[in-house]
Amino acid sequence: MHSAAVRTRTVTWLWPLMYLLGAGTALLAWVFLALLTGRQMGWMAVLVALDLVFMLQLGTLRGGALRAVLVTVGTLLVTALAWWCIASAWLGGSMGLAPVASALRMGPHLAWTLITLANEVMDWAWLPVAMLLGAWLGARVRR
Repeated sequence: MHSAAVRTRTVTWLWPLMYLLGAGTALLAWVFLALLTGRQMGWMAVLVALDLVFMLQLGTLRGGALRAVLVTVGTLLVTALAWWCIASAWLGGSMGLAPVASALRMGPHLAWTLITLANEVMDWAWLPVAMLLGAWLGARVRR
């Protein structure tokens, strides 16, 4: 008997779904923990970057420039959305609005004011750390 090599198929269309799933769950976890503790939790940006790298790797997207850019941009967007949702949930809760309704009604100027008032220096410092870590891990080619 001879041994025939078994070819494995790689699904290349799976990474966008995994990327959105990772970003969505990270956003929900960040907002939930921040509202539970009453703090902004800027360190969650690092976990978001690690989560996005892991999900893109599970989705079979090879390491390189595309994955590094996706992780960096995704980390920035999830951070901005998390801070927006946290600020709108705190403000909307005091006015009797649901968090989603408050997030849709809050304008960018008010959101920026609330975010800058709520975040401490360390919360802001975690964002570039997370983006650099995500870019570095995303660019690494895993064989």
